[in-house]
Amino acid sequence: MNSNALQKRVMKNLKLSKQRLDQLLTSLGYASRNESKKLIASGLVTVEGKQITKTDFKAFHHDVLFDGEPLDPVQGIVILMHKPVGLVCSHDDGEGQIVYDLIPARWRNRDPKISTIGRLDKETSGLLLLTDDGQLLHRLTSPKYHVSKLYEVTLDRPLQGDEAKIFASGSLMLNGEKSPCLPAKLEIIDATHVTLEITEGRYHQVRRMFAALGNHVTALHRSRIGALTLGDLKPGEYRLIDWETDSL
Repeated sequence: MNSNALQKRVMKNLKLSKQRLDQLLTSLGYASRNESKKLIASGLVTVEGKQITKTDFKAFHHDVLFDGEPLDPVQGIVILMHKPVGLVCSHDDGEGQIVYDLIPARWRNRDPKISTIGRLDKETSGLLLLTDDGQLLHRLTSPKYHVSKLYEVTLDRPLQGDEAKIFASGSLMLNGEKSPCLPAKLEIIDATHVTLEITEGRYHQVRRMFAALGNHVTALHRSRIGALTLGDLKPGEYRLIDWETDSL
């Protein structure tokens, strides 16, 4: 970590206030409020090396160990996931297997809740970001920030030849929309395989863009958001990223 990033991290930690141990465990999803009190009373929590059993004891997050391990990150957690095909970006498991099944169960109980930054549909794989940081979520989903996203696309039929020009023109209208898509960059790999870089996040946008030109997307994979890539993550794997140093 470079010196500037380290300084930012230190300043961020200094700004954190002390919290009651039961509130801290509950906000991080370890247990309900009542269960957290029982865990603390049982001696599972230490603060600066000392066992604490008082549930209302206040401490800094970075001084607390739970069952001998550092606590999960405070609010502002950012997860970079390689979403597999077949999972949905929903908190409702009634729709089938969800992406939140891939992360530790306690992370699903954090307050504020962890949510996906934008969505990938069930049949789309690739890079997905999740966070409990509301400001970051807004920044990366708001159209005004124009964060670029790169998709690898497999098509049902060969290209006609004018797709790149049409996408780049900023004049393509999608069915049911009142404004055209922003200019997008198409690069051809072969007749039925392309990459498409967009800076919007409309509903099923890539699929609908090709549908507007009479083609059908048979496979879709997001490989990049801003400067973030999947690296060596396999489908279903994830890693925490440090928003102070991992830049879009």
